[in-house]
Amino acid sequence: MNYITNFMNSIALIRITDIIDMAIIAFAVYKLFSLLRNTRAEQVLNGLVIVLLIASLADILNLNTVSWVMNQFLTVALVFIIVVFQPELRSALERIGRGRSILTRDRVKRNETTINELVSAASSLSRQKIGALVVIQRDVGLNDIVESGTELHSDISSELLINIFIPNTPLHDGAVIINENEIIAAACYLPLSSSNTISKELGTRHRAAIGISERSDCIVLVVSEETGNISVVESGRIDRYFDADSLSLRLKKDLVYQPNAEEVKDDENEQEWQ
Repeated sequence: MNYITNFMNSIALIRITDIIDMAIIAFAVYKLFSLLRNTRAEQVLNGLVIVLLIASLADILNLNTVSWVMNQFLTVALVFIIVVFQPELRSALERIGRGRSILTRDRVKRNETTINELVSAASSLSRQKIGALVVIQRDVGLNDIVESGTELHSDISSELLINIFIPNTPLHDGAVIINENEIIAAACYLPLSSSNTISKELGTRHRAAIGISERSDCIVLVVSEETGNISVVESGRIDRYFDADSLSLRLKKDLVYQPNAEEVKDDENEQEWQ
């Protein structure tokens, strides 16, 4: 009964601010694991958790030598992580700064005609086994990537996209950048992902798609020239084997803006005033 009484007394001492404090820490730890998932840093983070458990156990059992060694190791490990895993940490901080992966998944208005043109082009390129790499910009700007290629600023059409990626044409080597229903540039160079979890059967084009998606909130379409398979890459994750119907559904899900109830009500009020 004393244990129960002590437990209840401890519960009674917990304040609302304590609950909020614990919830914030739990959320931060969860997001840290989510941001580093499928990266080189994930395995190191798992190792650090094990070292922390050993260090805590050593303190409880008064194993002074083990405890000293663990503390020295953790001191050096912090510097080691910052130096070695700088790309992964930078990517995580960029994603935090965008706020997309933490607070909301804001959707950008896209013309469904544009999506239809993208699907038509990807399907045709897939049938002909012509490689393609199309980056669809969202909130995060890609000016540095655009500057590496040839600026076009043209309307989107499936015919133009197909002609761009025809082998041995001037603009076929590189990525196409699309923003606000417009082809901004072609033959752009993308940063390659340094992740060691990427399948060996995926080539440079897929690694480049994953690399740019790790650094921005863009959506990337990839058509493999070896197999003709269509893939979609977002936030460092690649989904493969799309056909025309599934690709259309995916793009509409990710790119077509869905107004909430309040916005619909505002639009109705504006129409009434008109």
